[in-house]
Amino acid sequence: MTYCVGLLLNDGIVLLSDSRTNAGLDNIATYRKMFIFEDAGERVITVLTAGSLSVTQTTIARLREAIDDPNASADSSIMLAPTMLKVAELIGNTLAGVRSDIDCKMNAAKVSTSASMIVAGQRAGGAMRMFLIYPEGNFIEATEDTPFLQIGEHKYGKPILDRVVRPETSLADAQKAVLLSMDSTLRSNLSVGMPLDLAVIERDDCKVTMRRRIEAGDPDFARMSEGWSKALRDGFTQIKL
Repeated sequence: MTYCVGLLLNDGIVLLSDSRTNAGLDNIATYRKMFIFEDAGERVITVLTAGSLSVTQTTIARLREAIDDPNASADSSIMLAPTMLKVAELIGNTLAGVRSDIDCKMNAAKVSTSASMIVAGQRAGGAMRMFLIYPEGNFIEATEDTPFLQIGEHKYGKPILDRVVRPETSLADAQKAVLLSMDSTLRSNLSVGMPLDLAVIERDDCKVTMRRRIEAGDPDFARMSEGWSKALRDGFTQIKL
């Protein structure tokens, strides 16, 4: 399993993913779950993935193949699509097609082929948008009322996002929020693990403004985690019945 989260804010987009893949207690590996497609200044598209690794890897491979196709068009390539909505439709259709193909092979083995994605980005002249793509290829969009989307093991990290994330949240505070959300998930679920991939896209930059990989034992992350634990303990002791 995995955990990925994206925030759509007034000032930009903040994205975070873990990189653990769990196929049993004795089969744990690290695979990147964040994929960036970028033509700096013209468009940036980021895809976060969760679920069946064979489905998500094949979907990403087909998206790249469509981009590299010499006959690529706005109806086939996410790098030529006229809007982020069209990008979401293309990715949703590709995900659904891959899942359908693999389902035929995996049904007999009763192996899950469920997978979901967060797609976020902006093209020049367009608005920043973020979508959650379901396994069937349909999707929902982040809004001012719900400015964050999650996939994977999301329940442990949701409470802090519900309490602190608003469209006007600064990009600095947003990074802190997603990292603390991930920290809560890491503490409660062994199927989510380091390293982490963090990316920030500032409004109208149409490129990844900041990208960082956080390895196990990262001193800044460890300091933040301990500070959050202490703040929770202190807050708990101060509350009176």
